[in-house]
Amino acid sequence: MEHRVVSLRLPVPAQDVLLALFITVMQVQGTVARVAAEGASRPLTDLGYLGYVLLVASGVVVAVRRRWPVPVFVTAALASLVYYGFDFPDGPGWLGLFVALYTLAAYGDGRRSLVTAGVGTTVLAVGWLVAAADIEPRAAIGWVFFRIGASVMSAALGESVRSRRVIAAEAQERAESAERTREEVARARVDAERLRIAREVHDTVAHAIAIINVQSGVTAHVLDKRPEVAREALRAIEQTSSRALREMRAILGVLRDDDGDDNDGRVPYPGLGQIDELTAKAREAGLEIKLEETSPAAPLPSAVGSAAYRILQESITNVIRHVGPTRVTVALNPGIEVLEIRVTDEGRRAAPGGDRAAPPLPARRPTSTGGSAGAGRGILGMRERCRLLGGELDAKPVPGGGFEVRARIPLAPTGSRR
Repeated sequence: MEHRVVSLRLPVPAQDVLLALFITVMQVQGTVARVAAEGASRPLTDLGYLGYVLLVASGVVVAVRRRWPVPVFVTAALASLVYYGFDFPDGPGWLGLFVALYTLAAYGDGRRSLVTAGVGTTVLAVGWLVAAADIEPRAAIGWVFFRIGASVMSAALGESVRSRRVIAAEAQERAESAERTREEVARARVDAERLRIAREVHDTVAHAIAIINVQSGVTAHVLDKRPEVAREALRAIEQTSSRALREMRAILGVLRDDDGDDNDGRVPYPGLGQIDELTAKAREAGLEIKLEETSPAAPLPSAVGSAAYRILQESITNVIRHVGPTRVTVALNPGIEVLEIRVTDEGRRAAPGGDRAAPPLPARRPTSTGGSAGAGRGILGMRERCRLLGGELDAKPVPGGGFEVRARIPLAPTGSRR
């Protein structure tokens, strides 16, 4: 059975009305009781019941203290100055004034409210002391100092409450800001992961399709005349497509595997350890690959190795797609602080004679800004990979024909790659 907690707390306006009634009754009744016990130089009924009017006014005005704190304080202060200035009997007629002072400091705007409370208290102190100049007995002047001290304490208590409220509001705002920041960081991580997956998919698919395209062209060209060559080309197509499917399964598997413990049938993200397989596939596609590789002094970070592999893969893919059979030099030089990568091709050359003539290839090739019309965004993607790791990439034609891609990747990446 569901239990509901019923709040018995009154609305704020009702609370203030009840407080005002309580203060009014206490001020009037307390003063009357004291007059009856000790007597008074001037009864509350003098001057057209002015004493009663002032006590009631300073109490009733508390009902609107939250809405108009300054006018309420001014009203209560003026009532107090007139009351004691006309030498009406002392009593608890200061309750409404103390509540008004507290409200002014607690619900005001800080400095200006404190200045108002300070000036008002000073004026009240002077007025009370002047009114008590000829008070008898002299010991009764202690009540004047009590009123002054209680006024200061009321303002101080109100300022303390206001300060705590401001601190709590600032803490709440910081918590909300931190929550928004966490959400933004989470969204940024999701976007970065999507970008990484899209880049991996692009590199994998583009490389595989480029090799399959060349090999299928060779197959169509030599199928009738040299079936053994066509068979080798079909086998290369099968191996390339199978490898691409495995890589795609590994890349996209993270999207559906929440536990991360089911890695059956997946392959690790490619790195420089697979460069021999990459160059072998390139040779099957008709490229003459010359590999200049220096052994690193220490194992490369996985992020650097994966990025380097993808840069090499994309560079070789661009040569296959836009140049065709040619000589390509791949140089890897892992230094102390950076890994230098250079891929240089000699440009388009005449197709070899005989039956192994290469199929027609497009005349366009990518530019340094990401490719010519229809060439895709391969170089732009390579440059982005380097930038994410704090490196740089330059891709441009070389004198005498050909094209060169040169990259420098720090071995201690300054960016983030997941």
